Amino acid sequence: MQQNQINKSEILKVVEKENIKYFYLQFTDIRGTVKSVTIPVNRLEKVLDEGVLFDGSSILGYATIDESDMRAHPDLNTFEILPWTDDGGKAGRFVCSIQTPEGEPFLGDPRYVLKKQIEKVNSMGMDFFVGPEFEFFLLENINGKYVPHDSAGYFDFGPLDKGEMVKKEVLAYLLSLGYEPEAAHHEVSPGQHEIDLRYAQAIKMADRIITLKTAIKTVAMRHGLYATFMPKPIYGVNGTGMHVHQSLMDISGNINYFWDEKDRYGLSEFAYHYLGGLLKHSVEISAIIASWVNSYKRLVVGYEAPVYITWANRNRSALVRVPAGNNLRKRFEYRAPDSAGNLYLQFAVMLAAGLDGIKNKIEPPEPTELDIFHLSEGDRKNMKIDHLPESLGEALHHMRNSSFMKEVLGEHVYNNFLHIKQKEWDDFRSYVTDWEIEHLLPIL
Repeated sequence: MQQNQINKSEILKVVEKENIKYFYLQFTDIRGTVKSVTIPVNRLEKVLDEGVLFDGSSILGYATIDESDMRAHPDLNTFEILPWTDDGGKAGRFVCSIQTPEGEPFLGDPRYVLKKQIEKVNSMGMDFFVGPEFEFFLLENINGKYVPHDSAGYFDFGPLDKGEMVKKEVLAYLLSLGYEPEAAHHEVSPGQHEIDLRYAQAIKMADRIITLKTAIKTVAMRHGLYATFMPKPIYGVNGTGMHVHQSLMDISGNINYFWDEKDRYGLSEFAYHYLGGLLKHSVEISAIIASWVNSYKRLVVGYEAPVYITWANRNRSALVRVPAGNNLRKRFEYRAPDSAGNLYLQFAVMLAAGLDGIKNKIEPPEPTELDIFHLSEGDRKNMKIDHLPESLGEALHHMRNSSFMKEVLGEHVYNNFLHIKQKEWDDFRSYVTDWEIEHLLPIL
């Protein structure tokens, strides 16, 4: 399953044949926000050779004023023709790697952080494959307030409403792009939906999700809806997660190193150690996996989101689940991430945690098939079941004390992420909410 290489001349031939008029050069800031610059076709050949200069000091978490010059260099293998931009001419897109003016990789580029981890696993003769369950809400703006567009629930199907039309249109676009979508359905909460992509190599998947998020928002807007990836936009219902299915395979994708048919759970010793690392580092990586103040409104008991650090085969209250499937389908499902974060950093820290488990032969505990939410605190303590951080502030505390995270992210991303997210947490915890006014002001 190695990515086919494409060269500049092949791209230019396609551009001429398809009469593509302009191109989006895209990358993400440290939080995961997509950044883009548009160039006309007459600039393409030069940009493919040299990239495009931009002011790094204006990109959150990138550079200071005195070191602001950056170059976004298109990755030729990410070239795609966007199927929904036919107004004013066809558009293509490239995802870019960020370089310094000297042509060196920029250490603050989230995509580069993931590349470094992929290089490690490639040096072991393997590759990292992921398959995210991508959830989102579709909302209507009624009298200035965002509300769910429907009142449906999990797997519900009814008249062809706006939500169904959005999903069908997005699926059609994904098929035309060769993304191999696997399913789309209504999720548990009103207005909540999910689209699943077939597993792919991690960098390719992160690049694809940039496009997927754009497609969902674009199509939703056409139908008068607002698509959001905010983890918990509505009180009292399940929030939006992004369960990430992951496995280590050979470069061709034909051998799954997590599979062992002789094991009672179908897991290899290699897989158990990967799992051990994933569980051990779950608290440290939480600030990247669930990176917003709002992320921790989702990670609470009672709403099908993982809170406790355990693994299981059938138990959906566990942090890590081993879904049914043999051979190439044997994988781990990590249930803490949400779709609002930076995909490159999320994939990087999960992989790094697993690789550390393999390196140090970390043994996981026995699986917990009980409903952990209904265990008493004493039972959980006796079973040595720990829990994820309860707030962004707590998650940042653990990340700040983690030499592991500093090594994985590199000093630039590590320090800038902590600085930016600490400001978010400080702003949030100093804000007086409506809940406090309603519940505390009358009695204090």
